[in-house]
Amino acid sequence: MGKLFGTDGIRGVADEYPMTAEMAVSIGRAVAKIFKGKERETKVVIGKDTRISGDMLEHALVSGICSMGSDAYLAGILPTPGVAFITALRKADAGIVISASHNPFYDNGIKIFNNNGFKLADKKEAEIETFVLDKNSAAFGRSIQDKGCTYDINDADTRYKNFLKESMTIVDDLTGIKIIVDCSNGATYKIAPSIFAELGAVVEALFTNPDGKNINHRCGSEHPEVLKQMVVENQADIGLAFDGDGDRLIAIDETGDVLSGDQILAVCAKYMKQKGHLKRNLVVSTIMSNTGLGIALKQMGITHLMSNVGDRYVVQEMITSGAVLGGEASGHMIFLDRHTTGDGMLTGIRLIEIMKHEAKPLSELKNVMTVLPQALVNVEVRQKPDIETIPDLSPTIQQIEKNLQGKGRVLIRYSGTQPICRVMVEGPSIEETQKYCHQLADIIRYRLS
Repeated sequence: MGKLFGTDGIRGVADEYPMTAEMAVSIGRAVAKIFKGKERETKVVIGKDTRISGDMLEHALVSGICSMGSDAYLAGILPTPGVAFITALRKADAGIVISASHNPFYDNGIKIFNNNGFKLADKKEAEIETFVLDKNSAAFGRSIQDKGCTYDINDADTRYKNFLKESMTIVDDLTGIKIIVDCSNGATYKIAPSIFAELGAVVEALFTNPDGKNINHRCGSEHPEVLKQMVVENQADIGLAFDGDGDRLIAIDETGDVLSGDQILAVCAKYMKQKGHLKRNLVVSTIMSNTGLGIALKQMGITHLMSNVGDRYVVQEMITSGAVLGGEASGHMIFLDRHTTGDGMLTGIRLIEIMKHEAKPLSELKNVMTVLPQALVNVEVRQKPDIETIPDLSPTIQQIEKNLQGKGRVLIRYSGTQPICRVMVEGPSIEETQKYCHQLADIIRYRLS
């Protein structure tokens, strides 16, 4: 992983390389140059979430793209999977999303898709990074006399909604299902309530009034507390919580319990296997997945492959192995038979379709997987040295793993988008996992905070 790119695009939140307008201009130049069309004018689709900095960065990206003689096509506020879809649909050369996903409003970042709507491989990211960090990169556009133009894509949300409707393959509609959606004051605030209503469900929408600063604030996939309460109080069948750019989903069952991405993955895997739709009998998740997922898949006779953290790594492993189902505990779900990237609304549709077809509540469907006790602590850090070099940490990990006697595990990694070190411990009891997790977090906090 380079200096600019994290697990989910160009971070834009690091102190060393903050996402400024100047940085965005350079990224626009880089994308236009590296994805240049061979036989026609280069086309780049741009979408964004609802952050107050989105307009500024959009204009900066357009400046960089047009300075290279390429054209920018603006999709406006659109979920990340919608931008990926529109990029491929319009046969553009690349797609860009201005978003910092589940992060607070004051962060922002940039995600880049290739012409087929897939996130970039490491090699392509390195190529972009080299160009952006080159102090002479601005000179590349000076000899280009024909500058690019900007065009609005006025039907991007309609076309994306039609794509989602056409993804319904299990049941005809969602009539009879009561849904509460938490749109996180983000990119799904218009599309999510309308798409589920048009599919026949009774829908109540929360957090649909973005003001540029309230995205992800005490709402969405990272903070589903209000949604949980509303699902129970309104006797809804399911609650769906999206993150700021709409590529993640966390579900709430009718009792108010939260389902992680791992549990959603297990529910979908069981159904797809039963119906003969689980290609090559494979499911891909990341090393952060709960051990309970692996146990459940083994019991179902499904081969479980694991990738590095990041939905693009999940997709890469899926393509290599031939799998059509994969995802992350954080809520990125990839249905490669339908889309190229994680899509919260597509996942919600699939999950509700299964509920309706099986005529079972989500609280019953989720029993396919038993979640092992897991504790996770995020520690803010000033620097990110190799985990192995942090004093006192390795011997403590070894002692904890010895104490767990093979009934748990320890996983420590840095966030790819924030100055945070994530400490995760799984074990036979909540008390043990929390004790060990905080013990490790204290060491990291003392050494790095």
